[in-house]
Amino acid sequence: MVADGGSATELLSEDALQASRRSLLAEAPAAVPWVFGYGSLIWNPAFHYVESRIGTIHGYHRRFCLWTHLGRGSPEQPGLTLGLEPGGSCRGVVLRPAPEDMDHELSIVWRREMVTGAYRPRWVNVDAGGERLRAIAFVINHAHPRYAGRLAEAQMVEVLATATGQLGACADYLFNTVRHLEDIGVPDRRLRRLAEKVARRLDRADV
Repeated sequence: MVADGGSATELLSEDALQASRRSLLAEAPAAVPWVFGYGSLIWNPAFHYVESRIGTIHGYHRRFCLWTHLGRGSPEQPGLTLGLEPGGSCRGVVLRPAPEDMDHELSIVWRREMVTGAYRPRWVNVDAGGERLRAIAFVINHAHPRYAGRLAEAQMVEVLATATGQLGACADYLFNTVRHLEDIGVPDRRLRRLAEKVARRLDRADV
């Protein structure tokens, strides 16, 4: 377990992670699945892949909806990270590991995304330039104790501008995501507006 601001979050065991991965892959429509990235998986995937494409999924949108008390926050000042919420659409990237490395690379993805159970792995359809691909996406787990719900924009701005943790500032997570989405040609206007407000909040703090 890890302390989460006065409570404890149970970490999934390696056996539980492996069982989760194998259960989802048992439904695999292809021998080597794609992984859909909508946040830090775009700019820091932490696993090796041999092919990437830009793609859109429908039925989900990205939103800051998960409290973090470690990576981008602390127990005293929790940060926020992105999750996939139902509704709308989301543009990002799909990444495909090499067939011979699939099991190893997907185990890295599972340790990264599933260790606290804050996400649920799901198969999604990805429109990648007119071609439909099936990919694994990690959607928010509404039953998780760190699920933040639908926060007001002003609260998100304050949290993103002030929280920091072992992996750095929450604002940097936002700025990196916005910049890399724009670099690959799929800007997110809502995140861009949020980033602009966070930047102004940081500027006021420096005065």
